[in-house]
Amino acid sequence: MQSDLVAALDIGGTKIAAALVDGGGALLARVQRPTPAREGAEAVMAAVAEVLAELSGAPMWTRATAIGIGSAGPVDAWAGTVSPVNIPGWRDFPLVERVGETVGGLPVELVGDGVAMTAAEHWLGAARGRDNALCMVVSTGVGGGLVLGGELHSGPTGNAGHIGHVIVELDGDPCPCGSRGCVESIAGGPNIARRAWEAGWRPGPDGDVSAAAVAGAARAGDRVALASFARAAQALAAGIAATAVLVEIDIAVVGGGVAGAGDVLFVPLRRALQRYATLSFARRVAVVPAVMGADAGLVGAAAVAARRRGAVSGPPYDRRAASRPKPGNGRGDRGA
Repeated sequence: MQSDLVAALDIGGTKIAAALVDGGGALLARVQRPTPAREGAEAVMAAVAEVLAELSGAPMWTRATAIGIGSAGPVDAWAGTVSPVNIPGWRDFPLVERVGETVGGLPVELVGDGVAMTAAEHWLGAARGRDNALCMVVSTGVGGGLVLGGELHSGPTGNAGHIGHVIVELDGDPCPCGSRGCVESIAGGPNIARRAWEAGWRPGPDGDVSAAAVAGAARAGDRVALASFARAAQALAAGIAATAVLVEIDIAVVGGGVAGAGDVLFVPLRRALQRYATLSFARRVAVVPAVMGADAGLVGAAAVAARRRGAVSGPPYDRRAASRPKPGNGRGDRGA
């Protein structure tokens, strides 16, 4: 393994994390701040700058050769901009340019957070050794990414595999993306909790109304809580089945906070998938929990940047991306 490191940013609606990652996927330094998502574009960028400033104080920062960003989306990797649904102030925000300025011109690579998680799971996690995989983050929202033919398939703008906005219910509930009946509008954590509340579930003495609290009630046998998770599982299964028939995946890896419900989610999910994935080539899809944990976005963002930049040895991600024309300076590092 070479001595080069890659810096990584994981930007979501609730937290901004940064780390230095080595060629084996180990995090050698890590910093985190809450995301001031409702305080405007510059407040969020200031939090990003603070995280990077603290990380750059680590002695090993001088070994960083590139920076990878996994951001809540949608993103536009070619333009270097982001418009996260859960960060209202960022609309076509020039994140690559601004981060490049902050880190002194290091090359910057941008992908969606679901794609970053997929990179980590394919490199070191539950999808390792699989040539065709869908990896999903089921949390406040629902994101994902694809591995096709052994390579991460991020798509032209870095959003491929965004399963949360596959429509599974015609004329269903409104989704923050502007559509209706998306997987996210049913299986996202707040929607699991909302549906349970509307059906009569009530929290315990602590007043916790999160999806995690609903999961706890479901494990205790609460019928309403079980039904809400079953509905979420059904939506996820429909999305997985649609993906399986479209691109022939072998495995679906499910991570994120909602996946922490364990069998409360996975048992009805696998059962529903048997109903939806009926064609012979789709029936073989395995559904497994993610294993990379909360830092998957950092590891994956670093892996993508490392491979595209040739910075460290790593997984065979997007070999074509390094030579793909991009706007700006033509190298994809708009801040360089």
